[in-house]
Amino acid sequence: MKLPVILLSLALLPASVSAATNCQSDKYHQYVDASLSWYESLVELAVEKDEDLKDVGQWFLDGRKHHFELNRSAFDWYLENDKDKLDFSQPVESWLKLSQQDVKALSKQDSELGKTAKTVFDDRQRKPHAKNYELRSAFADLLTHPGNIDNPLNAYNKKMATIADIECK
Repeated sequence: MKLPVILLSLALLPASVSAATNCQSDKYHQYVDASLSWYESLVELAVEKDEDLKDVGQWFLDGRKHHFELNRSAFDWYLENDKDKLDFSQPVESWLKLSQQDVKALSKQDSELGKTAKTVFDDRQRKPHAKNYELRSAFADLLTHPGNIDNPLNAYNKKMATIADIECK
């Protein structure tokens, strides 16, 4: 009787590991999507206040998208191949531990992940947009007047709370 139970347990083990991996990936992807949505809202609000920030806002968003898409891809890669870069004891936004040196090393790989990392590495090496300071100042102004950002901030906080409640087993 014990042997069939042991064999069944061993047969189910890969499925439970796969379910946990899928859950962790999905949870991290939701965090990435929520973060991108937050940045899009912040840029949209800044541009509404000052139309001259449209170009720099798009430049900033492109950089954020590159960064978060790298994190999304890198997270999944490390989840499948090398969990040393992942810390599940932290909140989801801190699960991936990716240094600038890691990004540089990844950027040298001949893979889709390597191409994404190269884009991010190159972004980080480029000279900032000429209106970067103006955009950052607009963000600071928005963030010091919480009434200006209530809707997107509440949406982000609600989504992050929902994500935090997801338990991957």
